[in-house]
Amino acid sequence: MRNDVKDWIEKRIDRSQIEKYLDKGSCFIDSAEIQKNLVENREPDPARVRDIIRKSLAIETLSPAECATLLHVDDPELLSEMEAAADTVKRKVYDNRIVTFAPLYLSNYCVNDCAYCAFRRSNTSEQRGRLDKDEIVRETEALAGEIGHKRLIVVYGEDPRSDCDYIASTMEDIYSVKVPTKHGYGSIRRCNVNAAPMRIEELEQLREVGIGTYQVFQETYHPETYADVHPGDTLKGDYLWRLYCMHRAMEAGVDDLGLGVLFGLYDWRYEVMGLLYHSIELERKFGVGPHTISFPRLEPASNTPFSEKTENRVSDADFRKLVTVLRLAVPYTGLILTARENERVRRDVIGLGCTQTDASTRIGLGSYGGDYAEQEGDRQQFMLGDTRSLDELIREFCERGWITSFCTAGYRCGRTGKKIMKLLKTGKEGNFCKLNAIITFREWLDDFASPETMSAGERVIAEEMREVEDRLPEMYPQLKEFYEKTRSGERDIYF
Repeated sequence: MRNDVKDWIEKRIDRSQIEKYLDKGSCFIDSAEIQKNLVENREPDPARVRDIIRKSLAIETLSPAECATLLHVDDPELLSEMEAAADTVKRKVYDNRIVTFAPLYLSNYCVNDCAYCAFRRSNTSEQRGRLDKDEIVRETEALAGEIGHKRLIVVYGEDPRSDCDYIASTMEDIYSVKVPTKHGYGSIRRCNVNAAPMRIEELEQLREVGIGTYQVFQETYHPETYADVHPGDTLKGDYLWRLYCMHRAMEAGVDDLGLGVLFGLYDWRYEVMGLLYHSIELERKFGVGPHTISFPRLEPASNTPFSEKTENRVSDADFRKLVTVLRLAVPYTGLILTARENERVRRDVIGLGCTQTDASTRIGLGSYGGDYAEQEGDRQQFMLGDTRSLDELIREFCERGWITSFCTAGYRCGRTGKKIMKLLKTGKEGNFCKLNAIITFREWLDDFASPETMSAGERVIAEEMREVEDRLPEMYPQLKEFYEKTRSGERDIYF
């Protein structure tokens, strides 16, 4: 390793930006307490389970004991009731819509050596790179002008070549792109960031350039497992630096946060509890829980034997249950289902309260605007399960009666942090979701849809318009005005 990289690593972690958040020197993840809750709630009483479901339907965060109870439900009738409640909670908070996005990998250099990741520094078979401005513009033009995405999650390895300055400049490059379409123009309106833990001052810099959701996955909340898969001589080997990155984000004014774990590293029930503990901690300290929770499963990766031999692989049945429990345990949060899962699993699970998913997904560097195969292992972090196009996925959603939303209004209207939490918990945000979903879906249909998807989308819009006229009659005239303006070619209109 070069001396300049070693120097960069040595200066990354500021221990004062960990210790200030500890409670009497202890962190909020108490493994013994989590295990105790899981043991003590192994035999759920049906009446108690139904009481817990009612609490979730009131959009109240569950306690650890309540979450542990749901994690142990095996009775088919109770599971069915939980799944029905998960769908009800999602509709109450977010209405009848699914948000879509695309991941865009900008750099795969990494100083870490995570056992499960193809980007780990010891994987010499991986082709490394970092996109320059012209390449970023080309990728963005393909995503915004050919496919029709409005949201991205931009992904960076942890390395001095993809430091905070690089992240800020690439976000500015992405936001600068506007591409002519059939009737208007395409652009990225929301740039979420999946990157390494940062210092407060760096997060303040990203806030200034318009960071969307700041997404950092703990990977595993189990300290011993964390140490096993993240070597102690690496930056990622510091469990607490990563665990408290969201506290630093809140202090920096970045109040839209995305949690997640990589299911398959440790017991899945423990990991769900860890996500709940993290959510409760953020609510308690800052009054704002996570805006999203992601739940990717460990997938095969190029030259990465660990991903094939895990003893904690999550079955499809358990995956279905963990998604249901997450929706009920943290009822206000968005749930992100990714293209790691295959078509069958995504169809099976997305109706259990998921709110976001990616589409037309490619995760190789330069793979949207360049001449690359659909999947190339030596360019990717892991292998994808579902590479269907955005148009195909939207048509499927239409056939299931769901509307696809490209709305990014809340972030630009200041509906983030404590404001969005209040609106989500009271169900009021769902009204904005419905109105903006209709307008943005109209825009996407006119600019990008195939004839088959256009036909399916028209039916969904007609039903959604009728529902607004019946349920929100006071808002219908303005919706109709915005809708007609969009049909005539105006773009980026929102409530």
